[in-house]
Amino acid sequence: MIVEYFLSLHPVAQAAVATLFTWGMTALGAALVFTTKNFNQRLLDSMLGFAGGVMIAASFWSLLSPALDMAEESGTVPWIPAAVGFMLGGIFLWGIDKILPHLHPTSPMKEAEGIHATRKKRSTLLVLAITLHNIPEGLAVGVAFGAIAQDLSTSTMAGAIALAIGIGIQNFPEGLAVSMPLRREGMSRRKSFMYGQFSGMVEPIAGIIGAVAVTFIQPLLPYALSFAAGAMIFVVAEEVIPGSQEEGNKDLASMSLMVGFTIMMILDVALG
Repeated sequence: MIVEYFLSLHPVAQAAVATLFTWGMTALGAALVFTTKNFNQRLLDSMLGFAGGVMIAASFWSLLSPALDMAEESGTVPWIPAAVGFMLGGIFLWGIDKILPHLHPTSPMKEAEGIHATRKKRSTLLVLAITLHNIPEGLAVGVAFGAIAQDLSTSTMAGAIALAIGIGIQNFPEGLAVSMPLRREGMSRRKSFMYGQFSGMVEPIAGIIGAVAVTFIQPLLPYALSFAAGAMIFVVAEEVIPGSQEEGNKDLASMSLMVGFTIMMILDVALG
């Protein structure tokens, strides 16, 4: 009954529901502060590595590959929208990264980035860091569901759902990566949880924007999908992989990344 109702919704509404799920997974990860104050670092690093693998696989199978197929179907040189959108996505995140004040979870306060970063509270900077990185994830899910409204053979409901599930899975350690450091620094469990889950709130907003944009402007689809892929790869390369290896667990994090990549690849290919 629930599945039938979901399938009957407009793609924009489906994108909203899907990104509410991914936000919920962020909150679920943040909720672990209610059970413990110290979380095993090796496990956290492996989870971050896993998340990186999921994002890399999703960037290709759920975003870049469909973008190439769509461009080819429309008679455009396939690699042009993919290359342009992909680079613009990375450049956009790079620009926001330089402007928005934020602090990566494992970094000391002196390494805060962005304009006037050191004037902000550590808790605020941590939330802004994960919020920044959740924008392309929400956008990717929204664009995937928005593409379904165009009734293209390269866009499937199963593929969009697979992407939402994959993003949701990798959001779990992101919520934990915000809430646990705050808890260790003495913040209450409730506040640590609220800050952790708040970082995922941007995903439904980005998801709806992405779905609405491509629903009404079909030529944007290949560029939008590639843009989301480029933004996600920037996040993986700039934050997720380095963050998973900062404590010395490089082999564990690398193997976890491969596991995450493999699972997302199987999920996407099997369902999509």
